[in-house]
Amino acid sequence: MANNPDTIEDEKLDTSDVDKYIGQRVAGGQLKEPINITDIRRWMMALDYYNPIHFEEHAATERASTGRIIAPQSFAANCCVGHGSIPAITGNIPGSHVVFGGDEWWFYGPHIEPGDKIHTTPRFAGYKISNTKFAGPVMFSHGDTVYRNQRDELVCKQRCTMGRYRVDLAQKLGFYDDAAEAPVFSEDQLAEFKRLKGQWLAAGAGGSGPGEVRPGDLLPTRPIGPHSAVTFTKEYSSLLYNAWGGHNYEDGYLGAEAGWIPEMTAENDDPTMQVGQDDGPASAHTDINKAKLIGLPRLYGYGSSMGAWTLDYLAYWAGDGAFIRHAKFDYRSPTFEGDIAIITGEVQDVKYEPLVGADIVTVKILMANQDDVVLTSGYAQIQLSSA
Repeated sequence: MANNPDTIEDEKLDTSDVDKYIGQRVAGGQLKEPINITDIRRWMMALDYYNPIHFEEHAATERASTGRIIAPQSFAANCCVGHGSIPAITGNIPGSHVVFGGDEWWFYGPHIEPGDKIHTTPRFAGYKISNTKFAGPVMFSHGDTVYRNQRDELVCKQRCTMGRYRVDLAQKLGFYDDAAEAPVFSEDQLAEFKRLKGQWLAAGAGGSGPGEVRPGDLLPTRPIGPHSAVTFTKEYSSLLYNAWGGHNYEDGYLGAEAGWIPEMTAENDDPTMQVGQDDGPASAHTDINKAKLIGLPRLYGYGSSMGAWTLDYLAYWAGDGAFIRHAKFDYRSPTFEGDIAIITGEVQDVKYEPLVGADIVTVKILMANQDDVVLTSGYAQIQLSSA
């Protein structure tokens, strides 16, 4: 049973090291090689997004706006070290850990294609501290990453929000203690999830888009899961920066100095143990003992995946000629092992934008699990057709 957060109301976060970095460009790291087609294909499989224009040459030739394979817009998060989180984990907070708090994206036009080499510029934007039921005082820190291709074209900008908290306070509060048991689904429930997934896939097949759109229109429901250590491993393995030798830290790396507790610090002498699912701060995603150590009851998924699922959901509904201009998602709760993530959307507004010569549709997004616990909420502005 969770404890009353009032019992730790006088506890504080030590922000003294964080404060000196506010507004500064910070260390991060860069991918070494250009993107290739297989990188995109692995991303599509890991995120369970079956849209052939991103992995089949004939479909791309017939349907994609460029006439060739392009990456989905969600793939941008795979073009930097740490999927955008690193600048938001700047500075040392002793005894801390972190969970994803949200993402905001601005897309400017160029698609990412095989052969592109993406360079990123990270900056620590600042933070606010809020009192939470999960861990008392939590720093919601904001990191900005600008993505440019080899032609120096501005591809997109990401503002990542990370929730940094003291592990000892999360352990004391035990907010997730009642969620220690994974759900058990009946055959009928699993059949219904499968039916909804098939219905969602059929609705977007062909890439023609929704046609005439009005406020109040509902998007097809997309279920994803059940999630497991296997699905979490697939997602993590598709991230390019996890490959040995796939990136460099030309300007250092501050994330290693974030103040992790000893059990979550990568100090293994075995060179085959990589910072990630094997060792280090991300290893709690697939190690139940480490998950419990940082205040979470079961294995859990990645916030970057929740953002990618949602961007893919919007793009698939909008069609091949559409383009997501802006999206903002708040991550409210992790996706735990055994959960089903269910995404729904509703059109809020449709407005012609003369600057782009097309309708811009605002869609409200909600992702919840099988128990109606909100995982993600947010909205996006989508250009429905090319100018």
